[in-house]
Amino acid sequence: MSFFSGEFFFTMLIPVLVIALIIGLCEKTLKWYDIAVSVLFITLVLIDTPAALIYFVIYFLIELALVKIYEQIRKKGRVLWIYRLFVFLTIVPLALCKLNELDAFKGLGWFQFIGISYLTFRVVQIIIEMYDGVIEHISVSDFTAFLIFFPTFSCGPIDRSRRFEGDIQKAYKRSEYLELFGKGLEKFFVGIVYKFVLADLAYKVMMQVVEPTVLNEIAYAYTYGIYMFFDFAGYSLMAVGCGYMLGVKVPDNFNKPFISKDMKDFWARWHISLSEWFRDFIFTRFIISSTKKKRFKTRLTTASVGFIINMFVMGVWHGLSLCYIVYGLYHGILLALTEIYQKKSKFYRRNKKKKWYYVLSWTVTINLVMFGFLIFSGHLI
Repeated sequence: MSFFSGEFFFTMLIPVLVIALIIGLCEKTLKWYDIAVSVLFITLVLIDTPAALIYFVIYFLIELALVKIYEQIRKKGRVLWIYRLFVFLTIVPLALCKLNELDAFKGLGWFQFIGISYLTFRVVQIIIEMYDGVIEHISVSDFTAFLIFFPTFSCGPIDRSRRFEGDIQKAYKRSEYLELFGKGLEKFFVGIVYKFVLADLAYKVMMQVVEPTVLNEIAYAYTYGIYMFFDFAGYSLMAVGCGYMLGVKVPDNFNKPFISKDMKDFWARWHISLSEWFRDFIFTRFIISSTKKKRFKTRLTTASVGFIINMFVMGVWHGLSLCYIVYGLYHGILLALTEIYQKKSKFYRRNKKKKWYYVLSWTVTINLVMFGFLIFSGHLI
């Protein structure tokens, strides 16, 4: 069984959501129910590969221990090297998982289970915000509910623990929950259309243009990009919709990315929860640290380097294959160039609000985006 795929998953999901509706209409919190059904679905998905289930349990226990230990240490004050050590330790299982992609480590097989990348984002966020003093305490039950929430377990969207905690503990009024459930149902069915109708159609077209000719490469880039959007946006919408019906307002992950007017606008619309996580916990912190330590002469240089580092890390997060690393660097360079152009160009400042300029900027952007998808697909490299 896979999340949001296959007859068995959806057959299981229907009664789960019906019971959630009954609990919600009784104006009760769904926290413990969400934990129970999350354990059920994760077990059913991972049980086909017992090693994956065992690694997940080990991973969960390690991350819970790290969070609770750091919680106690943090009460005694902020120590930078200890904070960095705990961030590093939370990432170690993911790093071991990613190493399996390299030929030298083939067969290692450590922590090979779906969702580990997204779970790691959640734990790292908790550690960082504990260091910042934003989070002082997180209970075992709240940590468990946040980490294993099954709609977002495999592929996100990436939620934030404090926002999630507010939802998971809330007992909605009947009218409020009915509205939430209705919105969730709408998002869920739009996601089904995206993933199982439009993405499938785009995939069939894409498979017709795999021969290595120039025109086919162009067609493949566009059809792959369209397929990626409908497939991932469809999955995300189902996850968001399911989350709503379980009482959690999971953040949206896409906002019409193909109308973006520049690369910065694109990343504000594409895989929003991921780009915002990187913005908040890598890019912004790099900018603040670099400014304090005066690593670069100008803010523009600082921001440009920050974009490249940020997107390089994002590329590595996707995987250690060359196509992912190049994809990350490609977007980092494009974002840096966009920043330089918008800060330095008088032409841009004079014309940025004009309709013809928007059309021109959109045309350039959409072509750069689609070429990026061609890199990401591995079809080019």
